[in-house]
Amino acid sequence: MTTLTYRDKIAVLDLGDTENRFSPEVLNAIDEHLDTVLIDGADALITTASGKFYSNGLDLDWLSAHGERAEWYVAQVQTLLARLLTFPVPTAAALPGHAFGAGAMLALAHDYRVMRADRGYFCFPEADIRIPFSRGMAALIQAKLTPRSAMASMTTGRRFGGPDALAYDLVDATADLDTLTDTAAALLAPIGAKDQATLGAIKATMFADAVSALHNA
Repeated sequence: MTTLTYRDKIAVLDLGDTENRFSPEVLNAIDEHLDTVLIDGADALITTASGKFYSNGLDLDWLSAHGERAEWYVAQVQTLLARLLTFPVPTAAALPGHAFGAGAMLALAHDYRVMRADRGYFCFPEADIRIPFSRGMAALIQAKLTPRSAMASMTTGRRFGGPDALAYDLVDATADLDTLTDTAAALLAPIGAKDQATLGAIKATMFADAVSALHNA
């Protein structure tokens, strides 16, 4: 169950304590929380989770039961990724555990990422599970990573622990579980409040190609 709380003016969106896969209901809940963050005038946003997963990404059980809606479903996921990529407040993902597939893409869509140092993996398993990246998802990853890091993560299915994820610039910092959210907040706090319209326009320009691919793939 997703929940939204606040640390002063920093919004903290908890994705839950399960695998936090992106069912249509979860996608709607996240979208509604993001609306609230903007209405409340938060200075920044942190997303995190309560259990051993940040997110395992696509809800494959839902997809297998609703195959005729697969194109619609992927479009909903990509719309969320595009929204986070251009979200008009500073954002950070605090990863207490595994971030796989579209869950790792959600983390990448944030401005900054902090990963637990001692447990959990950051992984794009597509090469091993025989699911090619969509054009939009590939564009998002390549917009955020160096060619070296994109090659290492997209083509291998490698599971990066915290130190390796930091070495490949998949994340910006690592921390102990108890200080994970504090570390994410410390990245965001010095930035301060920004005008939403201006910051949103800057991000939309920075990531225009990826956003276009996410909306049209």
